[in-house]
Amino acid sequence: MDTLALSRLQFATTTIYHFFFVPLTLGLSVMVAIMETMYVRTGNEVYKKMVKFWGKLFLINFAMGVVTGIVMEFQFGMNWSEYSRFVGDVFGAPLAIEGLSAFFLESTMLGIWIFGWDKLPKAVHAAVMWAVALGSNLSALWILIANSFMQEPMGYVLRNGRAEMVDFGALLGNPHVWQQFPHVFLSGMTTASFFVLGISAYHLVKKSSAQEVWRRSFRMAAIVSLAGSALVGVVGHSQGQHMFKTQPMKMAAAEALWETEEPADLSLFTISDEKERREVFAIKLPYMMSLLNCNNFTCEIPGINDIQAEYEQTYGPGNYIPPVTLVFWAFRGMVGAGLAMIALGLGALFLALKKWLDRYPWFLRLLMWGIPLPYLANTGGWLLAEVGRQPWIVFGLMRTEQGVSLSVTGGMVVFSLVVFALLYGALMAVDIYLLAKYARQGVATEAGAKSPSDERSSAPAAAN
Repeated sequence: MDTLALSRLQFATTTIYHFFFVPLTLGLSVMVAIMETMYVRTGNEVYKKMVKFWGKLFLINFAMGVVTGIVMEFQFGMNWSEYSRFVGDVFGAPLAIEGLSAFFLESTMLGIWIFGWDKLPKAVHAAVMWAVALGSNLSALWILIANSFMQEPMGYVLRNGRAEMVDFGALLGNPHVWQQFPHVFLSGMTTASFFVLGISAYHLVKKSSAQEVWRRSFRMAAIVSLAGSALVGVVGHSQGQHMFKTQPMKMAAAEALWETEEPADLSLFTISDEKERREVFAIKLPYMMSLLNCNNFTCEIPGINDIQAEYEQTYGPGNYIPPVTLVFWAFRGMVGAGLAMIALGLGALFLALKKWLDRYPWFLRLLMWGIPLPYLANTGGWLLAEVGRQPWIVFGLMRTEQGVSLSVTGGMVVFSLVVFALLYGALMAVDIYLLAKYARQGVATEAGAKSPSDERSSAPAAAN
């Protein structure tokens, strides 16, 4: 493979590794802050145990996310120096603000939160955790502001072969940001809620100590899981309609729609011949693609071949078609996982409200296997967003092959790719091991205290 393909593979590898940790950090920070707020309001020690247990898992995940995220920024200057030269005046501003404000806020407040137990007033300590949650999600917002320039560039002028920022307000007001950020925030909440659901279900099935901790955690996570997964779908629908207007090729690739249709059917399953640029076999729902994109049954949806011809007239000769099969199945993986999460969240909330958690252990075991679902959806969503934009690194302004470093050789990239893959694989294994280890230990080990049920069971022995 050439340097371009290797550099793309390396960035994709490190991004997917990094984004394994990000959504859980975004969502779990908010959930831990809510738990601590409940502790401050009620004084119930059960909530304090919840905060300490879930807070420890949050810290493990946060540390891994920081380690993997730092490496990504170096790649802009090393593997993608031509891209950095072209877009640095625009792209650098939100990334600098993210580092100097949001990340510093998050990391500083997290340190205070860790060492502030029993030293700060309870309300102040809870406020510190809310600052951590705010910093985490502000960090995501600034990164998405930078990413949105790649998706829908605005607030710039082209001067001396570079994109120079002339309107910071336009960068902040980019409509793509305000479609993308709610989607990412809700995805984080959904990821955290299924993480809490699955681990709580494990301890409920195992009849672990401190059952009230797991019941309350389960109930909170059930509410968040259903609300989050349903709202992700609503926001995603709006995001899809915006994508249809601004990046029609990405939408056509997501549906493997090769020829323009009026009205257009929604594909459930499609086999494509990408070399011949045609559909081989498909199972479709009539009119539904027109309905989803235009809110009517008669809308015309342009196909890949017509958009390719239009782009050749606008941007010059070249292939403007992304990897259709990958984009098509990434989209379906995301949607399929989302529908499964809505169903599981609905079932979990029903059992929690009915107080039937002991009646259906098979469903609790199913929830344990539901933990990977949001990770599948998150990965599919980012593959759709980034691969579906190809061949553009900045849509309409710079192609991906134009952004790769000129002085980097294929051998250099192969070496660093292997090192990164091994290192990140080890880090992910350590992260999963630590999360699983402390998740299994439960509250009794974490809090160093027995639950009321443990105390009752030990009372007869003490009396004897």
